[in-house]
Amino acid sequence: MIYAMTSSTTPPDAVPSGCGSLRADAERNRERILAAAREAFAESGLAASTNEIARRAGVGIATLFRRFPTRDDLVAAVFTDKMRQYTAATDAALADPDPWNGFCGYIEQVCRMQADDRGFADVLAMTFPTAKALENERNRTAEALGELIERAQAAGRLRPDFAHQDVPLILMANAGIVNATRDVAPDAWRRHVGYLLQAFAVDEAPPLPDPPTRQQMYRALMRTD
Repeated sequence: MIYAMTSSTTPPDAVPSGCGSLRADAERNRERILAAAREAFAESGLAASTNEIARRAGVGIATLFRRFPTRDDLVAAVFTDKMRQYTAATDAALADPDPWNGFCGYIEQVCRMQADDRGFADVLAMTFPTAKALENERNRTAEALGELIERAQAAGRLRPDFAHQDVPLILMANAGIVNATRDVAPDAWRRHVGYLLQAFAVDEAPPLPDPPTRQQMYRALMRTD
């Protein structure tokens, strides 16, 4: 019998000693990496290097890539909760009985989320084709946002030439202001958003040029090396 010939008295299907501690170590490493990535992304945006994140987490770069094989995997894990908050902001706007107030509240909330976290400012101004969960959440929000825009226009408060593609333009512009003024005038984005909301109201401004097409916006949101 094979079992009888072994020197060990441990049953063959038993979990090797230390296996539980190895799993616990792996989970601790994962949490340290995520905490370090949140900190680095918040400070430096998505330009923060994986080497720097590994250093902050106190792990080797190989350990980081075992847990998160691609940068998109890491970004998705770090910002999943923030994307859910982004979705919740859209749902709350739709629940507002005043469509215009809901629309304004949504724009203010997502721009505030950008101001609070430089990394999330980058996430909202990019797209991540390989991070399926993140993109699925974004797509669900995009559908709800379309309904929010239509309701505000139907109420006669939001200018009729406002397009869905204008929202990522707002976020791109706001991200630039946040990044430029964060350390010296952290509330500057509020004035910018205030001007935009006035411009979006019916009869507040002359007609706009045509918006970018959806394909053009998708290409603009794609990250480039």
